[in-house]
Order: sequence, then C-alpha cells, then structure tokens
Amino acid sequence: MKSIYLASNSPRRWELLQQLGLDLHSLQSEIDETPHPNEEAKSYCLRVAIEKNKAAQAVRSAKNLANFPILTADTTVSIDQMILGKPKDKDEAYSMLKRLSGKTHQVFTAVCISDGEKQYSCVQTSEVTFKVLSDLEINAYIATGQPMDKAGAYGIQGIGGCFISHLTGSFTGVMGLPMYETADLLKQCGIEVLD
Repeated sequence: MKSIYLASNSPRRWELLQQLGLDLHSLQSEIDETPHPNEEAKSYCLRVAIEKNKAAQAVRSAKNLANFPILTADTTVSIDQMILGKPKDKDEAYSMLKRLSGKTHQVFTAVCISDGEKQYSCVQTSEVTFKVLSDLEINAYIATGQPMDKAGAYGIQGIGGCFISHLTGSFTGVMGLPMYETADLLKQCGIEVLD
C-alpha cells in the first residue's frame, strides 16, 4: 500500500483518497487564501493548491517526517468572474446561494502532488447549473449547517445536490477531488492506484 500525505481538512477528500486504497497520513499547514486583485478563479485555484503544497513540504521538513509524497487541493466556485469562497456567516451563505440560483457557474478543483524535487499539478473544470431556488429552500438548506464549510455555500454530495439541474464535468471534482485527474497525477508519481 502506497503512503501519501493529505494536507487538507476536507473529510470529502480523505474519503475519496481512501477509496483509491492509499495509506493516508494527515499533514496540517496553513496559508493565506485571499485572492490577489483581479486574479482569475482558475489561476487562483491552482496557485492556492501549489502554495498549500509548499507550506506542507515545509511542515514535513521542520518536523522531520517520513518523505512520502504530499497531495494538496483547492476547490473554487466562480460566477460572473467572482470567486465564491466559504461563507463567513449565514447571511453570506444566503447571498451566495441567491447568486447561484437559476444560473450556471464554474467549479475549479486544482490538485498538486509533490514527490521529492518533482511536482505535478492540474486544474479540473466543471460547469454546474442550479435550478431557481426559493427563499424557503435557501433558508432551510442553511439551517442544516451544510453550506458553511464549502466553497460557494453548497456541497454536491449532500442536500445541495438537489439544487443541481445539470452538471458538465466531474462529480468528484465538484466534491473537492477529481478522481480521474488525481489518479493520473499519482501515476506520474509512480503510484498506481489499482495495483
């Protein structure tokens, strides 16, 4: 079984990687995820995933941990050139969901894997269309607490999936870790997930 570090607080990423049969180790690192002025969502998403990886490499080195590959990822929701991060409160969650209602938005998920001196990364893009949401639906969804730790204030794998009328792209990418692209990056690192 191949060992890798996952430098992410996302239980969804942990769950998806476990399905690939990897021996996962948690590695925590923090970075400033504030978008740069006029930064495009796709570029922002990739930059954050790469910066998370560099920070995790520094933690691994400082703690003198085993030299396993490190996987980091970032998921960014964007509509009308605006980046929607994780909502700070219920009001912001409401505002985000209202903005997504009845429209198509983009979900970018960047994955970065470092192995020694080598680094591999990619960005997977999905187009997600929401049905028109009533205030009742939005407020009931916010009351579940599910929107609060997710970019764009929704998760495709939970109740938020009921709002999606159309998806072009990757279900697991919108969840937070595109499986096809992740398996391909792992293969570039010499890790075959189906061995």
